[in-house]
Amino acid sequence: MDITLALGGGGSKGNAHIGVLRRLEQEGFKIRAVAGTSFGGLVAAFYALGYTPDEIEEVFASFDQSSWYGRLSRNEPSFIGFAGVVKWLEVHIGSRTFADVKIPYTVTTVDLNSGRQINLSEGSLLHSILATIAIPGIFPAQRLGDWELVDGGVLDPVPVAPARALAPKLPVVAVSLNMPIGEPAQSWAIPGMDAVPHSIAKRLSQSRYAQAMDVVLRSLDIMMRAVAAYRLAIDKPNVIVRPQVADIETLSRVDVSEVAKRGEAAVDEVLPDLKQLFAWHNRAARLLKFGN
Repeated sequence: MDITLALGGGGSKGNAHIGVLRRLEQEGFKIRAVAGTSFGGLVAAFYALGYTPDEIEEVFASFDQSSWYGRLSRNEPSFIGFAGVVKWLEVHIGSRTFADVKIPYTVTTVDLNSGRQINLSEGSLLHSILATIAIPGIFPAQRLGDWELVDGGVLDPVPVAPARALAPKLPVVAVSLNMPIGEPAQSWAIPGMDAVPHSIAKRLSQSRYAQAMDVVLRSLDIMMRAVAAYRLAIDKPNVIVRPQVADIETLSRVDVSEVAKRGEAAVDEVLPDLKQLFAWHNRAARLLKFGN
């Protein structure tokens, strides 16, 4: 049962992708190609390089999440940086390129200079990952040639069309981490604030700057949900997996294993749809053979 995967963005919620990968493999599905946006692009890169879901979970769980957000002197303007992410990727991804992947893989970004979606499928994996996880204004944009690249979720939160382009004859299973439209807007916890004395943190949270930032982040959350819903309606994946991760904030520190289990549970919910999809394909193939 060959499929293509489209792994959506969602920050810390994206650890659910690990469980999705594991459960699909356990059920006998063969993932022949994978496209990713934002955190989905990060998980997809490891999987495309040949890491097993268990190995990805181990690598992600062993990383100190509190060290992700340091700044580098060469960073583009941003609210926070990801110096720790760079060091971590240098260890686990290093100088490998798209030529090193075991299955077709692409990652989505958006070029601020042209306003276009840029799907990366060649060159440095590390630089491509940094581009797709560059949440606008929160993390620094990444310059690749003439491009000024940010998170692909700006235009394509769940990259169904890029996944389909990798393997046009295979069904696309999309993994969406976005909350439904109509739910209350979700704010984001600012990384590192738990290390600040409570009295200072409280004053900071009540400042005009913090309140304005909260409005921006909640608005961004609503926008991303709407874009995801519209793109899924247009691009029509064959099956959508929706892990229950609404309680997890985008930049939260999480128990990777616990979030991964939510991905496994989400696959179990759609297993009837997945099996029905292949039952239909098998019937169609038999009828076509009989007709010939």
